[in-house]
Amino acid sequence: MAKDSRPKSAAIRREKKGPQTGSGGQGRRALRGKGPTPKAEDRVYHKAHREKMLADRAAAKTRSSQPRQRGSGFGAEDMVAGRNSVLEALRERVPAKELHVATDVESDGRVREALQFAAEAGVRVREVTRRHLDNSTGGAVHQGLALLLEPYEYVDVLDLAENELERAAKGHIPHQPLFLACDSITDPRNLGAMLRAASAFGAHGVLIPERRSAGVTATTWKTSAGAAARIPVARAKNLTQALKEAKQLGFFVLGLDGGGDISLQNIELAQEPVIIVVGSEGKGLSRLVRETCDQIVSIPISSATESLNASMAVGISLYEIAMRRQGARQ
Repeated sequence: MAKDSRPKSAAIRREKKGPQTGSGGQGRRALRGKGPTPKAEDRVYHKAHREKMLADRAAAKTRSSQPRQRGSGFGAEDMVAGRNSVLEALRERVPAKELHVATDVESDGRVREALQFAAEAGVRVREVTRRHLDNSTGGAVHQGLALLLEPYEYVDVLDLAENELERAAKGHIPHQPLFLACDSITDPRNLGAMLRAASAFGAHGVLIPERRSAGVTATTWKTSAGAAARIPVARAKNLTQALKEAKQLGFFVLGLDGGGDISLQNIELAQEPVIIVVGSEGKGLSRLVRETCDQIVSIPISSATESLNASMAVGISLYEIAMRRQGARQ
């Protein structure tokens, strides 16, 4: 008998030809089924789906029509807390919505005077629980009294610059415009102190960026000791671009930095329209703002002192410019 000389693998392959038992897994997908039936609201052809879409649209419209809440979840950044602070804010005519008084507050001269100022200013008085005051003030020491402020109304940078230049040209102000610009000042207490210095030394406005910067909050109002009500604050989307546009109007931009090109007592631009720029205490002026400055000015200090607080540097610089301007007019 002749031996089969074909490769064994070929013989095996020929033996496997032909119909096999089962589907070979081809019907596995069909066996899985279509899964659970979708909810009525998820079926695009169903009446419930349209009703859900209309309801979602109405809810979104309602949310967009509501005013955005500023500050913390309880509005703590918009609340002046404490009897002395509230009374001072009311005396300075800080724009306010409501005076919140604890139902069990122990009345004294400050409480009575605050109620009187609120009545004269048309500020609504609202009795609340101490728990409500604790939440709305972020746990501050409120002494049973808190003042809810109106949202601060910022002015436009270019409008402010052009308006002050026009006032100077008409002789409505004795000097050329002087502005302070804050680059990455994130502490509202620092901003408040700078507003106070700017108001004290004759500045005509303060510029702040929208991002990475403190705004005019209740803490700013309190630290400024009322100066926030006397000096306009402009907010720019891009501080560097705002400074460039101000330079095109005729302003000179002077940046404050410990390693400046010129010492404060040697500046020659005090009589010109000037913007003093101060940076954060940690990082100083940002690179783009620094490159936009016409001069970088340093304040001479003792070698034993590494640097000055940002608000202190602002006060010294504005004082120096104010004295130079005053001396030029005499």
